[in-house]
Amino acid sequence: MERSLTHIALFAALIAVLGLVPQITLGAGVPITAQTLGVMLCGTVLGARRGALAVLLFMALVAAGLPLLSGGRGGIGVFTQPSAGYFIGFPFAAFVAGWVMERTTLPVGIAAGAASVIGGIAVLYIFGISGMAIVLGKTLSEAAMLGMAFLPGDVIKVVLAGLVTQAIAQARPGSLLSRPQTLPVSAFN
Repeated sequence: MERSLTHIALFAALIAVLGLVPQITLGAGVPITAQTLGVMLCGTVLGARRGALAVLLFMALVAAGLPLLSGGRGGIGVFTQPSAGYFIGFPFAAFVAGWVMERTTLPVGIAAGAASVIGGIAVLYIFGISGMAIVLGKTLSEAAMLGMAFLPGDVIKVVLAGLVTQAIAQARPGSLLSRPQTLPVSAFN
């Protein structure tokens, strides 16, 4: 239990640290940040339940007013911004990425990449695009077109999540909580 709490707190801190990477804000008011990489890693490394809990801890700190989102944003006001859908989707994205990791027998690196695409892109975009449509008063099609601007960066984050998860599995297999220890570690087994 104590080990799980430590991992949850550590990954919540990782998401916060990734917010220090300078953001790039697009015309729609939704910033490109490195924090979604942290959300992907929560799922691929910690698994569904712990990954979602790490993200929920991070979100609680932001909602309490800590300026942990990229650009120093925090407080309840983040739920009214064009990026609110993405923020609300963070725990769902981590949960789904972790769920995929826990259930696939693919090698770790490939599984983490696939889990990141499904959770960190597909699920997150459902929430994010819906949120942009509501906040900006756009149709879902218009919001989806705006959301596609994030895809190239998110593909890079998927690759990074796969590589980082693979490196953790090789260096410290016991730290990869999303997989039974009997599954292959090598990316190409």
